[in-house]
Amino acid sequence: MNFEEELTKGNFAIPECVSCKKIIWPPAEFCNVCYNETCLKTGQFTGKIIEYSKQNEEYFCMVEFLDSFRLMAKINDKPQIGQIVKITKCGILNGNYFFQII
Repeated sequence: MNFEEELTKGNFAIPECVSCKKIIWPPAEFCNVCYNETCLKTGQFTGKIIEYSKQNEEYFCMVEFLDSFRLMAKINDKPQIGQIVKITKCGILNGNYFFQII
């Protein structure tokens, strides 16, 4: 299972070390702590908005997941700092990752 293959299918999965259970971000096939392989952890992950900005009537948020990693995501409604969100849509568009949250 490959992170980008899953993202292309619209599935969000997080690489986790099979040995030490560390979340690996940015995604990689090997752990940067113990050098063992990673597997993709799936599920409904929730995150917390830590900051946001508005550009051309669209909101973009920095979201922290599992107290471990952050990613930039788009949200339709005006966000609030500290708001708990989940990824509703993701993929790769024009070679770039995209994430939509609610």
